[in-house]
Amino acid sequence: MERCVIDVEANRKAIKYSKKEMLWRVCWGTIGKPLMRFSLRPMFSWRRVLLRCFGAKVGKKVNVYPTTIIYYPWKLIVGDWSAIAEDVLIYNLGKVEIGEKVTISHRAHLCAGTHDYKKIDFPLIRATITVKDQVWICSQAFIGPGVTIGEGAIIGAASVVMNDVEPWTIVAGNPAKKIRDR
Repeated sequence: MERCVIDVEANRKAIKYSKKEMLWRVCWGTIGKPLMRFSLRPMFSWRRVLLRCFGAKVGKKVNVYPTTIIYYPWKLIVGDWSAIAEDVLIYNLGKVEIGEKVTISHRAHLCAGTHDYKKIDFPLIRATITVKDQVWICSQAFIGPGVTIGEGAIIGAASVVMNDVEPWTIVAGNPAKKIRDR
């Protein structure tokens, strides 16, 4: 079997972000993230405004907690009445679309980026994650790049979801498998 040796130098030389996006990243990292992180817990409307100022599309009555980590607000869409709990990590190199009345529980991780391991320069892949309406992503679940979670689905605690989830199903485990209908 032929092995692929990663060309780290080529990967580091690749331009992954435009100058405009780099500027946004610096502004978010130095201004936005600290303002969000050190806001008081009940200041949900403040965090909605802050995220919107940085390009997020955030619906009404969305609760985002201060310890939530959102890499790029301008690649985030959150529908009305959704909640993103403490220590949730939204690594949205690609777009992350969260529907209405969605609950994302503590320490869940939505990862919308990866690398193409089949190429020696290990290029960045930005893959959209779509979470439809009325979904519950339980504590410490991992949602991988390019995944769509169907309406009304429940993702069990500490599950690893690398494939699409059908609407109104409950999945759990590593890898996540259907347990039953909701």
